[in-house]
Amino acid sequence: MNLAGRHILLSGAARGLGAVIARHLAEAGARLTLVDILEDEGREVAAALSATFHTVDLRDPESIAEVGRSLDGPLHGLFNNGAIATGIGGIGFEDVDVETWDRVMEVNVRGTWLMTRATAPALRASGSGRIVNVASDTALWGAPNLMSYVASKGAVISMTRSLARELGPDGIGVTAIAPGILTTESTEYVPQGRHDQYEQGRAVPGPQPPDDVAGTVAFLLSEAALTLTGQVLPVNRGFVFK
Repeated sequence: MNLAGRHILLSGAARGLGAVIARHLAEAGARLTLVDILEDEGREVAAALSATFHTVDLRDPESIAEVGRSLDGPLHGLFNNGAIATGIGGIGFEDVDVETWDRVMEVNVRGTWLMTRATAPALRASGSGRIVNVASDTALWGAPNLMSYVASKGAVISMTRSLARELGPDGIGVTAIAPGILTTESTEYVPQGRHDQYEQGRAVPGPQPPDDVAGTVAFLLSEAALTLTGQVLPVNRGFVFK
């Protein structure tokens, strides 16, 4: 996939899926702006890819707005990957505390909305803007004991469809990917039994490294996918079909 000349912003880019996708997009020729709350790790990834880096807390509306104001020229793509996943699994819905619920919603849902709002003017200016939100297949099949995360990713799916309607007249396409459990730091909390369940239940068996979804993301952020909008792609090796 040739992304030469396209400026793409990625949130949650310091490690895990975000860092892997950033590397693939850079190899495809994209110019990158990376944001994350993890400053040291984020700057290291940015330096390796000759990318711009901003320290952003997705719970802080002003730090997100500042990124939008600082963008140099038009923006062709936004990869909304920033989210909280670690440390919130294995808890029944009755035992989720209100503070955890609010924190997950602040980052995973409100952060996605605010990042989209902050970058919308630059995406419109490009004439071929693309937004790819990161949902999860847990929201498609209803994973138990992960209520706050599943609810937040369900909201991202609904947000994707609504944004596709609102931004379509501006020539901006909005889609979402719904991966399964990936082999990244953010899924270390998942019990081994759940990993085994995923790996054995996939149509294409085995673990799912983040590189698995890189080609799909690159396509969705390219001009080739300009008329694909409002869709949620379960890039999960066939664990659940939509």
